[in-house]
Amino acid sequence: MKNAKKRSKTASVILKIVRTALICIAVIALIAVGLYKLVTYQWKDEPQEYAATNQYITELGDTMIAAHRGGRSLFPQGTMMAFEGCVNSQTFEADIIEFDVRLTADEKLIILHDETLDEVTNAIEYFGKTDNYPEDYTYEEIYNLNFGEYFKDKNGENPYKGLRGEDIPDNLRVATPKDALTYLENNGEYYYSIEIKSSGESGIKAADFLYDLLKQMNLIDKTIVASFNRDVISHLEETYPDLTRSAVNVEVAKLYIDSLFDIDRPEGYYKFDVLQVPPDKYIVNLGTSKLINYAHKNNIAVQYWTINDAERIVFLQSIGADGIITDKPDIAYEALGS
Repeated sequence: MKNAKKRSKTASVILKIVRTALICIAVIALIAVGLYKLVTYQWKDEPQEYAATNQYITELGDTMIAAHRGGRSLFPQGTMMAFEGCVNSQTFEADIIEFDVRLTADEKLIILHDETLDEVTNAIEYFGKTDNYPEDYTYEEIYNLNFGEYFKDKNGENPYKGLRGEDIPDNLRVATPKDALTYLENNGEYYYSIEIKSSGESGIKAADFLYDLLKQMNLIDKTIVASFNRDVISHLEETYPDLTRSAVNVEVAKLYIDSLFDIDRPEGYYKFDVLQVPPDKYIVNLGTSKLINYAHKNNIAVQYWTINDAERIVFLQSIGADGIITDKPDIAYEALGS
């Protein structure tokens, strides 16, 4: 009898524990669903006008077009051919030219997005191995490569594949930021968005070299500098306060949370000038008028990457986006009715 009572009491305790656990799980699930709904909700605030001094904040409907890597769907990315294409195009006009920089073994800045040379050039064939990092080679060695090797045109063909030696035109060899900026400044009116891809000590040196170049060419006021590397951003912030820079991930997260609750921040609280983000690549929905309004209230411009769909481009313009960073500037130009 005593054993039966004991078993009954034990079963009752277990049942209570199970019920409590299920209630806790249900509460956690509800909170998780609520948070998910909160961060993915398409806030439909009306775009607001603020008294902004940031030149990258545009009037509603006047969204800037940034040619990502020089318009990599149209031209071999990051090459002089791409920048020439932006200047000479009959189908679009770009407001901003975007490209990335890395440092070579002999400490020269070159234009290159990918971590290695393998993805866009014939480096594997030329050097006889894989994993060819630009910091392992001199500028002169890299100059021998074909930067149009893997470019595919609109027909899916590789028009520049197989070019070797003297058959490689100069505008398909490695380009430097000085090459690109000199050409673009002599042939048009552009703003620039330049991302420093190198990290650590190389990234800091790249930042110094880039700043010196921009200063020399009087382009500080026309250039947004970006990096995903916090050490590089910290160096820029401490050493070159006159630079316009975009936010790193942790800063994006802070501003996003502040925007959800419309938290008032004092002037100068945010140390960046431009928010360059994907609208919906992550769990949170960054493509909302609520976020844009909050950024504008704090004198921060909002530019979205990498947007190649015409319908999406039009939507982002309608909610107040200041810039569209796109591989297809021709599609963006037509969609925006520029």
